Amino acid sequence: MPERSKLTIAVSLEASPKKAFATAVDWPGWSRSGKTEELALEALAAYASRYALIAAEAGEPFSPNEYEVVERVAGGSGTDFGVPSSITDQDRRAVDADEADRRARLVEAAWTLFGRVAADAPAELRKGPRGGGRDRDKMIGHVAESDGYYAREIGITGPRPKPTDGAAIAAMRTDMLEVLRRPSDGSPMGERTWTTRYAARRIAWHALDHAWEMEDRSEA
Repeated sequence: MPERSKLTIAVSLEASPKKAFATAVDWPGWSRSGKTEELALEALAAYASRYALIAAEAGEPFSPNEYEVVERVAGGSGTDFGVPSSITDQDRRAVDADEADRRARLVEAAWTLFGRVAADAPAELRKGPRGGGRDRDKMIGHVAESDGYYAREIGITGPRPKPTDGAAIAAMRTDMLEVLRRPSDGSPMGERTWTTRYAARRIAWHALDHAWEMEDRSEA
């Protein structure tokens, strides 16, 4: 098998009339949006250097050279809202033990980056173009709270930790990684709808999307 670092990046496109997402199907969390498919692809390529930090943290060689669209799916209201929410045929592929471990390491790297960015960010972030956007602590809480919902989607039950309970959040994420490390035939998890591939990319995307937002809004 060729080295992953030398492979063309396989991309899935999810598009609605209002927004499109381009997702690197084998690199959880590397998913960017634009008003059109072309702009989403441009944004994906533009973020390669930022995603390289995630690959390095996970110990994965990373040197993308070109991009190949391998699937297109229709988006919906979630896409319009700004979330890559369509489960694709690529997401329904089986995952062996080695690939499951690799994906879990990339998800963990996304959480690690988010934590580092949050530790360095000012409490009050620069406002968005319309004067909106969460400040640091609310963003940290939002990511933790969302992970609680994601945990349920992959079959982890029990009460969700409070967004301010760091120890409980860390324990929950450890449990989530344990689930993501399991091989899968591509079926939905926890008697719900998410597959393990979709879960990994959705969870990592959310952490990275806010980490990169926090980085950008920390600048003067």
